[in-house]
Amino acid sequence: MPADGVTSISPSAFLGVERSLSGRSWRERPADLAVVREIQQRHGLIEPLARALVSRGVTLDHAEHYLRPTLKALFPDPSLFTDMDRAAEILIDALERGRPTMVFADYDVDGATSAAQLVRWFRHMGVELPIYIPDRLTEGYGPSPAAFRKIRDGGAELVVTLDCGAAAYDAIASAGEIGLEAVVIDHHLMRDDPPAAAAVVNPNRPGCQSGQGVLAAAGVTFVLLAALNREARKRGLFTEERPQPDPRQWLDLVALGEVCDVTQLVGFNRALTALGLRAMGNWANPGLKALFEVGKGSGEPSVFTAGFILGPRINAGGRIGRSDLGARLLSTDDPLEARALAEELDSLNTERKAVEAAVVEEAAAILERGSNFNPDAPVLVVAGDDWHPGVIGIVAGRLRERYRKPVVVIGIDRAANVGKGSGRS
Repeated sequence: MPADGVTSISPSAFLGVERSLSGRSWRERPADLAVVREIQQRHGLIEPLARALVSRGVTLDHAEHYLRPTLKALFPDPSLFTDMDRAAEILIDALERGRPTMVFADYDVDGATSAAQLVRWFRHMGVELPIYIPDRLTEGYGPSPAAFRKIRDGGAELVVTLDCGAAAYDAIASAGEIGLEAVVIDHHLMRDDPPAAAAVVNPNRPGCQSGQGVLAAAGVTFVLLAALNREARKRGLFTEERPQPDPRQWLDLVALGEVCDVTQLVGFNRALTALGLRAMGNWANPGLKALFEVGKGSGEPSVFTAGFILGPRINAGGRIGRSDLGARLLSTDDPLEARALAEELDSLNTERKAVEAAVVEEAAAILERGSNFNPDAPVLVVAGDDWHPGVIGIVAGRLRERYRKPVVVIGIDRAANVGKGSGRS
């Protein structure tokens, strides 16, 4: 300490604070002060907030949409998504002809919210679509030839994959061989050559002109609903008895999917999430309302509500319980069924946290007591017997936070002589 008793502060300190509670150094991002002042004056912001916006890359032209995003200003033309119009035509054809159609969705929150949106649109049109969610433990992620065979044997002629399918080349090819038409709605990175589906809608498909690569599947599905409305309207399917549905009534589902998939909240995606969280406060969805209540949520819905109260409980079904619970919860209109499903998911989430905590401590002990443990290694890899496959991804994330470096966690099934791993960086 200097003689005058005043502690010197590093020039790299931010607002006089050098490190976070976890010991990480704060680094101030540079910001153009002229742009900061202009944004501050135009939008009536305090200087630190204007500086934060500029540091995040918000420009003068985009500040209004960042601060007050609207669907009217930011909604993209669905036709800019490769195959979106084709997907809408196929689905409306199926609606008109009564073709048996199955929804196939991923077992996470993004998959469940996407499935619930599509199911609710078709329900408005008088058709109840069944949902198939693969079991994480026995079937793994995404479509498989066996799952598609089961769907085809059940009488379906068309399957719509949500939040999966863009990399399921073998499964999509097998669907064609057994007479099962496939439409893929996804957002994950994919190869230049798409799988052989009737339509592959993905903002991250090479060549897609939508400019919406940050969307999760929930957001892509929301755009699909707009395309369905347009195609159905073109064919004169809406009547006084069955008017055009307004997809905005399902924005609460979209926001939940976007937040829980940890997407970048900019542009159109920011509008979806901001307006969706606002809509969530109406608690019009019986499943969300019941889950919020059993999760002891309070106050107005926020990103915290979606990411830490609702999301983990929905994911718990796919991680250690029944994969279809989340999609069923978000699709039901029955408050009693919603309450029962919410309580089951809440119980599973409590179990998930206990399993996760045990694996975290066991993995940390293996790492730190091992003779080859090197705290300075660029990547840590740890394996253990019979760790639940549904929690190893979360465990990898916890260990990454603890050791501040990339971590790979592998759960080994000795009986099957197979290891399943997950990494976080």
